[in-house]
Amino acid sequence: MQNIEAYQTSFINHLKEFTVNKEPKNLYQPINYILNLGGKRLRPVLTLMTAEIFGGNVNNAMNAALSVEVFHNFSLVHDDIMDDAPLRRGKATVHEKWDINTGILSGDAMLIMAYQLFENYKPSTFLALAKLFSKTALEVCEGQQYDVDFETRSDVTISEYLKMIAYKTAVLVGAAMKMGAIVADASEEDQNAIYDFGRYLGIAFQLQDDYLDAFGNPETFGKQVGGDIIENKKTYLYLKALEFLGTSERLQLEDLFAKNFEDNTEKIKTVKQFFISSGSAEATQREIENYTLKAFLILENLNISASKKMQLEDFGNSLMTRNV
Repeated sequence: MQNIEAYQTSFINHLKEFTVNKEPKNLYQPINYILNLGGKRLRPVLTLMTAEIFGGNVNNAMNAALSVEVFHNFSLVHDDIMDDAPLRRGKATVHEKWDINTGILSGDAMLIMAYQLFENYKPSTFLALAKLFSKTALEVCEGQQYDVDFETRSDVTISEYLKMIAYKTAVLVGAAMKMGAIVADASEEDQNAIYDFGRYLGIAFQLQDDYLDAFGNPETFGKQVGGDIIENKKTYLYLKALEFLGTSERLQLEDLFAKNFEDNTEKIKTVKQFFISSGSAEATQREIENYTLKAFLILENLNISASKKMQLEDFGNSLMTRNV
């Protein structure tokens, strides 16, 4: 198995061949723009890595990996429109750089292009990839709707939040890994197991993201620390704090999340103190460990060598100890 940087380099080279200038330019330029904005390329790397783990050819998995990345970025283009977000990875979002109509249409084209990439595979592989993709894409939409719904609800439960992040984030991580297994002609048992491994790791990854949003190092996190607090997002940290706090402090926290402030410095500081004093911060770290361990337990039943299992475990640990 190659290291992460090698997979990233191979994928980026393939991406460059994909993002060529085509007409009409106002449709394809925004697509090339968002695909070349950078990012960790986590999902396509997982597809390539999984294909190789199950004895497949990395180059043969490249179009499946590209499909995952095109779909992921399609969802970002439309999410940014819904959130009226001005920036993505430090650069202007597509709808800001062009306009909303361009963002909608270019995003639609990206979804179609993601499906088209499966046409490079034999019929049985095409069918398996397309079925998984359709199921996953719909779940991502459901997760996004849950997220939108939660903004106006004051009764969101922990289980509802975990379901939302599973659909919005984790199922695509699981699907990325399963696609690699499908391309490598792994057994159905191994395909399903690696999907669950990825899904559990995806939930842990999102919980870690929630934690870093509040407690990450501003110099390494890459986003504004406290962004979720400013936006009054009902994250795992927030919901656990409500569960643990006494009545008076719980009402204070709810009141802070019901308001918007011009200067959020004091709000962020107070909310973080509630997260720590209530035990919510510690509980969130435990839950990250819990889902990571769930993922690692699945590795025991995979029909791969012990060294490959160790490489997957090392990769999972690297995700959970990140500070970016």
